[in-house]
Amino acid sequence: MTETFAQARNTVMRNLALMIFGVLGCAALIVSGCAAQRKHAIPWSTAVLVRPAALQRFSPTENVEDPLPDLRMEIPPPPGPLAVARPAPARPHSVAPSTSQTAPAGKLDTPQIVPDLSSRESASLQRETDLSLGAAQRNLAATAGKTLNATQSDLASKVRSFISDAREAGRAGDWERARELAKKAQILSEELTGSV
Repeated sequence: MTETFAQARNTVMRNLALMIFGVLGCAALIVSGCAAQRKHAIPWSTAVLVRPAALQRFSPTENVEDPLPDLRMEIPPPPGPLAVARPAPARPHSVAPSTSQTAPAGKLDTPQIVPDLSSRESASLQRETDLSLGAAQRNLAATAGKTLNATQSDLASKVRSFISDAREAGRAGDWERARELAKKAQILSEELTGSV
């Protein structure tokens, strides 16, 4: 590579500055001399030993003002709470939904929107749901006697949950939802039997 005129000039200036600092540093060392041979500003022979002045003792009968004032710290009371507690808004008045006689005691009757299907579509969805549920139950039965690790037992509990949810949706007449849940149960059960 070729150096340009500006680069060469910068190199020369830097080297010149380093030489100047080096020469000045050496000159400072020479002028200061040796520290061991230098004379002290105050000779040790003239140094005087100084003792502290004795404290004056007062008798207890004398009325002496206390040189130290009575310093009492006045601590202000702690500040109030930083956040002001606001009252909660009033709850809306609503009537609790009634539970149906067929629903379990722990579950509330929730309204569901069921699509309006023709009888042919409903029968087809019901058939697909039954096929998927049957496959999922067979796959679960195949793993019943085997020991499962944590992942496999979690997968088996999800399959059981999907099966029960699919049956519940079928009882409610939501066959599209029942089919989707049964398909999920079937796919997870196939994955479970493949991993055992």
